[in-house]
Amino acid sequence: MKKIGVSLLTAFVGGAVAIGGYKIFENKQMEKMTFEEQQKVFYANNPGSEIMASTGNPDFTQAAAAVSPGVVHIKVTMTTRGSQGSGGSSPFDMFEEFFGMPQQRRSQPRQAMASGSGVLVSPDGYIVTNNHVVEDADKIEVQLTDQRSFEAKVIGRDPDFDLALIKVNAADLPFVKFGDSDNVRIGEWVLAVGYPLSLQSTVTAGIVSAKGRQIGILGEQGQGTPYGYGQSEEPIARTAVESFIQTDAVINKGNSGGALVNASGELIGINAAIASPTGVYAGYGFAIPVNLVKKIVNDFKKFGTVQRGYVGVNFVEVNEAVRKQYKIDDVNGLYVADLVKDGAAASAGIQKGDVITKVEGNKIYSSSDLQERVARLSPGDKIKLTYKREGKEKDVTITLKAQDTKKAGEDAESSKSATEIFNKLGASFTPASDAQKKKFGVNSGVVITQVHRGGMFEYFGMEKGLVITKVNGKPVNNVDDVESALASTKRNIVRITGVSENGAVEFNFPIEY
Repeated sequence: MKKIGVSLLTAFVGGAVAIGGYKIFENKQMEKMTFEEQQKVFYANNPGSEIMASTGNPDFTQAAAAVSPGVVHIKVTMTTRGSQGSGGSSPFDMFEEFFGMPQQRRSQPRQAMASGSGVLVSPDGYIVTNNHVVEDADKIEVQLTDQRSFEAKVIGRDPDFDLALIKVNAADLPFVKFGDSDNVRIGEWVLAVGYPLSLQSTVTAGIVSAKGRQIGILGEQGQGTPYGYGQSEEPIARTAVESFIQTDAVINKGNSGGALVNASGELIGINAAIASPTGVYAGYGFAIPVNLVKKIVNDFKKFGTVQRGYVGVNFVEVNEAVRKQYKIDDVNGLYVADLVKDGAAASAGIQKGDVITKVEGNKIYSSSDLQERVARLSPGDKIKLTYKREGKEKDVTITLKAQDTKKAGEDAESSKSATEIFNKLGASFTPASDAQKKKFGVNSGVVITQVHRGGMFEYFGMEKGLVITKVNGKPVNNVDDVESALASTKRNIVRITGVSENGAVEFNFPIEY
C-alpha cells in the first residue's frame, strides 16, 4: 500500500511538472503569435464561446452581451494650445466634431479632457482605437464595463490609417473576436458598440450601407491619389488610406475607436468618423475594415510602427472626364499618370498611360480597392496586378517596396506616473535583435523605430535606429522594461543610456521643459 501511495504521489508530481512546463512553453509560443492566431487558439480551446448569427427576426442580444465587455471607455488628459477659435466646420471634421475636441482654442496652454472608445483584442490588455483619440494625450485612462480602470501606454499609432494600439497591464481580460471584413455584404445587420456622448457602454443597430468608401478626412494633401508632387517634380508619397465600411447604425461623439460587429459578434471594423453638418448623428457612420486593422496592429506590436509596401504609381480613377482627356475605352480602373522612379511598378514594367484594371483578379472600381489591398501587405510581399495597354490586358506580379516611415504627432508635457512618462518620451520601440546586440557589444537593448513630433526624444534630437540599453540605470529589452524602469525616475530626470554607429551616448531628460 505504501508503495502504491509513493507511486501515485510520484505520478501526480510528474504530471504537475509536465503541465507546468507545457504552460510555460505555451505562453512563450502565444507571445510570438499575431492577435488573430492567439484568438484562434482561444476559440479552439473554448468552442462554447462562439456566437451564432440569429435567423428570422433580428435578435442581437447574444452578440451584444458577448461584445460589450471587450469594448472599453478611453479617457485622455491633454494640453490644449493655440490662440484662436477654429472658425467654421466641416461635415467630415472627425478630429473636432466626432471626437469632441474643444472648438475654442485657448491663448494659454491648459489641461483638457476628452474621451473615446477602444476594443480589446487580446486577454493581456492590447487595445485598438483611433489615432485621433490618443495622439495628443498626456495621460490615457481605460475603463472597463465592470468599472475597473487602468492607465495605458501607446505601443504604436499612425495618422495615415487613423489607428493606434495601446496597452494596459492586466490579464484575463475579455476581448472581441476578429471577423473577416472581406465577407461583409451591403445590407447585412451590424452593431456599433462604444461610449457616445459621455454615456456608458451603448449598443446600436443598423445595416452596412456601402463598402470601400472614401470621404476625404485623412491625408488632405493627397485625396484621391496616393502620390503627389513636391518641388523636385518627383512623385512623393501621399500615404493615407481610406476604404471605410459605411453604416447607418447610430454613431456619435465618443464612439470613435469603438467596435462595429456583425450579428455573430465578430469585429468587422473600428468606428472612426461620421458625416454630419451638426457634429452628431445624421445617418452616416464610417468604420475602418478589420482586415486592414489586423495588419496594422500586428505591426505596432512587433515593430512599433507600420511596415508598408508601396506600388509606386501616381494614378487617377477612370471616369468620363478621364476617358475623354486620355482617350481610353475603359469604364473602370486606375489610369497611371506617372511612376515613382525605381519603384515597384516601374521595376515590373508598368508604364505611364497604362490602366490598372484588377488587383489579385478582382476588378478595380475605385482607388480604395487597390489601396486597402496593398496596405495589408509589407515590403517584399508580392501582389498580382492586371493592367491594360493598347487594348490588351496583361498580368504582372509586383514586389512591393518600402519607403521611409512618416513621423506621427505626439505631445509631451508634465507627467506623474511611469506610463505618462513613457507616452511623453514620444517614441516607439522594438526589442534589439541578437545581431544588433552583437554588433554594438551590448547585452540588452531596445531600438527606436519611430520618433513622434513634440515628444522628448524629438526635442533632444534622438533618432530612429538608436539602441537604448538602459533607462534610469536599468537594462531594458522590451517596451515593458522601459516602462518599469521609468517608475524609478527621480527628481524629474530620466536617464537614457544607448549606443549608435557613432558610439555610446547618454542623455538626461527633464520631464518638464
